[in-house]
Amino acid sequence: MTTGAANSAGNTKNIDGVAIAQSIRDGVAERIKTLQSTYPRFQPQLVIVQAGARPDSSVYVRMKAKAAEEVGIKFKHVSLPAEAAVEEVVEIVKKLNDDEQTSGILVQLPLGDHVNADGERKVTEAVSIEKDVDGFHAYNIGHLSSRASQPLFSPCTPSAVIRLLESTGVSIAGSTAVVLGRSDIVGNPVVSMLRHRDATVTQCHSKTKNIEEIVKTADILVAAIGKPEFVKGSWIKPGAVVIDVGINYIPDASKKSGQRMVGDVDFAGASTVASRITPVPGGVGPMTVAMLMVNTLKSAEYLWEKARARKVTPLTLDIKAKVPSDIEIAMAQTPKPVAHLASELGLLPDELESYGKYKAKVELSVLDRLAHRKDGKYIVISGITPTPLGEGKSTTTIGLAQALGAHLERPAFACVRQPSQGPTFGIKGGAAGGGYSQVIPMDEFNLHLTGDIHAITAANNLLAAAVDARIFHEATQSDKALYSRLVPTKKGKREFAPLMFKRLKKLGIDKTNPNDLTPEEITRFARLDIDADTITWNRVIDTNDRFLRKITIGRNSTEQGHEREAGFDIAVGSECMAVLALTTGLEDMRERLGAMVVATSKQGDAVTADDIGVGGALAVLMKDTIKPNLMQSLEGTPVFVHAGPFANIAHGNSSILADRVALKLAGTEEGDPADRVGYVLTEGGFGADMGMEKFCNIKCRVSGLTPDAVVIVATTRALKMHGGGPDVTPGKALHETYTKENLGILKEGCGNLVRHIKNSRKFGLKVIVAINQFASDTSAELELVREQALAGGADAAIVSNHWAEGGAGARALAEAVVAACEGSSNFKFLYDLNIPIEEKISIISKEIYGADGIELSELARKQVDTYTRQGYGDLPICMAKTQYSFSHDPKLKGVPTGFTIPIRAVRLSAGAGFLYPILGDMQTMPGLGTRPGFWEVGLDPQTGKVVGLF
Repeated sequence: MTTGAANSAGNTKNIDGVAIAQSIRDGVAERIKTLQSTYPRFQPQLVIVQAGARPDSSVYVRMKAKAAEEVGIKFKHVSLPAEAAVEEVVEIVKKLNDDEQTSGILVQLPLGDHVNADGERKVTEAVSIEKDVDGFHAYNIGHLSSRASQPLFSPCTPSAVIRLLESTGVSIAGSTAVVLGRSDIVGNPVVSMLRHRDATVTQCHSKTKNIEEIVKTADILVAAIGKPEFVKGSWIKPGAVVIDVGINYIPDASKKSGQRMVGDVDFAGASTVASRITPVPGGVGPMTVAMLMVNTLKSAEYLWEKARARKVTPLTLDIKAKVPSDIEIAMAQTPKPVAHLASELGLLPDELESYGKYKAKVELSVLDRLAHRKDGKYIVISGITPTPLGEGKSTTTIGLAQALGAHLERPAFACVRQPSQGPTFGIKGGAAGGGYSQVIPMDEFNLHLTGDIHAITAANNLLAAAVDARIFHEATQSDKALYSRLVPTKKGKREFAPLMFKRLKKLGIDKTNPNDLTPEEITRFARLDIDADTITWNRVIDTNDRFLRKITIGRNSTEQGHEREAGFDIAVGSECMAVLALTTGLEDMRERLGAMVVATSKQGDAVTADDIGVGGALAVLMKDTIKPNLMQSLEGTPVFVHAGPFANIAHGNSSILADRVALKLAGTEEGDPADRVGYVLTEGGFGADMGMEKFCNIKCRVSGLTPDAVVIVATTRALKMHGGGPDVTPGKALHETYTKENLGILKEGCGNLVRHIKNSRKFGLKVIVAINQFASDTSAELELVREQALAGGADAAIVSNHWAEGGAGARALAEAVVAACEGSSNFKFLYDLNIPIEEKISIISKEIYGADGIELSELARKQVDTYTRQGYGDLPICMAKTQYSFSHDPKLKGVPTGFTIPIRAVRLSAGAGFLYPILGDMQTMPGLGTRPGFWEVGLDPQTGKVVGLF
C-alpha cells in the first residue's frame, strides 16, 4: 500500500461509520421491501436472548432493536433471569432453532458471573449455524479461518472493520496489517479476514514484545486490545489507516456522566499522522449493528430459499434384469431415517412423532403453520375394472411419485391406504406396490404399521359391547334403578356426566340438576329402548373370517336369555375407519364418532354412540390414529399412509388429513413461479367406478379439495379379460391368452377402459391413462391400448414400466401428469345432495355403472324411509358392490348393459357422513381361500427378518 508522505496536521480524514452504517441499513431495508413485494410473507426476525439486565448489555440490545425496526426486521427480546443456567439458555436456543419464524439468534454476552468460558461456548454452539448471525459458532469461525471455505456468517464487528477499510478505497492486498487483540470476537476473526484479502498480518497481544515497533510497520492498524488510548500517535506510520475497535470509559469532569468514551488509540495524536481513522464513538460501533442487520437478512433469505427448495435426496436403486420378489427388493434397500426425510420435506422436529427409525406420525399442527400456502396439484390414481390379481394401481402410484420426486425433482407425495391383514394374509396381497416401486420398509407397512387399525378395532368393539350392555341393563332394571345407576350420588352430590347434557338437549330437556327431572323425563332420558332388530353396528376383526359373518351372541346364562343374531365385519370396513379417513381434525373426529348411529329405538329415533355415552371414549382410543403416518418409497420420496377403508364396502380412500398435509408440503408461497408446485398422488381403491367415484362424490365434498386430474391404470391382462378372456384365478397359471399377443380380444376389452375414461370426464377431470407394462406385453398390444385410450377421450396415454425400472420407468408418465395439470381444474360433482336417496343411488347406477335402473328390496326401502324421516336423506351415497364388474354381478365383464342393480339393504354411516347401499351378494366380511397367502410368510430365525411376504 502506497501512503505517500506523512500527513500534515489536520489532513487526516475521519471514517464516518455512522454514515456508512446508515447506507448499509438503507440497503437492507430496500432489499426487504423488494423481496416482500414478490413474497409478502417474507419477514426476517432477529431474536436476542439476554440473561439479566446489565446496563451495557441492555444498551446494546436497545440499539439492535432500534436498528431492526428501522430496516423492517421484526425484533424479539427473550429476557431471562441473571442466574439462568447454561442448560436453560441452551433449551431456549434450541426452540428458537426450530422456530421457522426466527431468522437470526443472538445470545447477548456475557451471560453472568456464574457462566464460564466453557458455558458460553456451549450456548453459542447451541445456536443453529443457519441462524448464527453473530458468527460465533465454531462452524462459522472454523470456516472463516480456512482458505478453502466460506462461513455462512462472519462475526459482525470484524465484518464492520473490513467494510470500513474497503470504504476508504485503500488496497488491502499486499499491505502490512497489524491487529492488536486476539479475542475470538474481534482480533482472531479480523486476522483471518485480512489474510483472505491477501494482507500480510501481524497479530499482537498483551504478551507481545516491542508492540510500538511492530505498530510502526503497519499500513493498516486494527486496535481491539481493550485499553484506553493505548496506541500513541507517535507509534503510527505516517499515512496509515487506523480502525479503532476499542470502547473504553475514562473520567471526564466536563461530562454529565463524569466520564467519556474513548478508543484504544489516542485519537488526537493519531489524527496528526494517520491518513484515515475511525472516531470513537461514531466508527465501528454503528457499523457492527449494521452488519448484524446484514447477517439477519442473509439468514432470512437463506432459510426462505431452503424452506421453498424442499429438496429430497433420492435413494439409488440397484435394478436387476430379472426382477426379484417384492420382499427381496424391499429388504435390499436401506431407507433414510424418517427424521432425515421429514427435514427434507420442511417438517419441524416438533411435528414428528417417530415410531422406530423409518416411520413416524406427523402432527396436524403443520396444517396451521402452512395454512398460507397454496396447495400443490391434486391427482387421484384409479384404474379399470381389475382382475383378482390387481392391476398395479398402488405400484403405479409409488412409481409415479418416484418419477416426479426423484427424476423430475418436483415435490411429490404419494398418499395411500394402510393395508388390512385381510388381504395381506388372504389372496390379493399387501398394498405397498411392487417391484421397484414400493413403500418401505415393506414388511412394517403391511404388518401393524403404527397400530391405527388395532385402535379402530378397539373403538368399534367398545361401542358394540356398550350397545348390548345397554339393552341388557334396560331390560333388567326399573326406570328408577336405571336412572340411579346412570346418574349416581357421589359424596352426597348427584351430577350429570358432561356428555349427558348432549342427550338432554336432544330430548329438549333444559334442566341441569338430576334431581329436577320428572318421572316422564327420567324414562325418556334413561331408556334408549333400542329395537334389537334394527342394530346395524357389528363387531370387527382385521382378519378374513367367513364364519363370523353371522353369529349368535348372549348365549351364556348370565345374559338371562338376551340372545340375538349379530355378526362381524372386517375392521377396515368399520365406520370408525371411515370416520378417520373423512375427518378434518380432532374435534371433528370426536363429533363424528359420537354421531354414529347404531340402531333405531322402538319409537323410531336414531340411537347414537353419544346417546350410549361412549363417544368420548372412542375418541380417546383413536386420538393417535388421526396423525398421518410418514414413510418413503424405494427411491426415498415421501409416502403418507393413513386410514384404510375398503373400497367395495366403504369409500376406499386414504385420509383427507394426509392429503391436506401433503398438499401444503407440496404447495407454493405467494410469488413462487408455477414450476415450483408439487404433486400429491392419492389412491382410490379398485376401479374408477369404485374408489374414484367415491373420492369425488364423498371425499371431495367433505374436504373441499379440488382434484386436478385422474390417472387410470390399465393392463393388457385386465383388458383381455374384459374382452372375453378366460377367468383369472389367484393361484392358477394364466391362460396363454394373457401371455401371448391377441389384439382382437384386447381391442374388445378396451371398451371397459373407455367407459372409465368417459365416467371420469363426467366429473370434469383431465384423464391420463397409465398403461402398466407387463413383461409379456408386445409393442403392438401396448400401442393398441394407447390408441384406444386417446380415441376414448384421454388427455394422454403413456406406457409405464415402473415395476421393472422404478421411477425412471414412469418418467414419461410423470411428464404427462405435469402437462395435464397446468391450468385450473373444472371439477364438479355427479349429483346434488338434496335429491332423494333413491334418486342418488339411481344416478350412480345409471351414469357410472351403465345400469337400466335399481330395485330396492323391502328391507332397503324401509331403511331408506327411516333414514329420510330421521334427517339423513341429504347424505352422499357410498355403494358397496363387487369390484370385478361395473354391475353388481362379478361375472358381467367388459361394459355390461341391460341390467338392473338390486339393492339388498341400505346402511347408515351418520358419523362418516354417508349412506351405503349393499348391492347384490356383497359381503362386509371377506373369507379366506383354499390357499391363502399366509402359507409363505415366516421369519428368518437368524436375522428375525420377515420372509415370504409377496
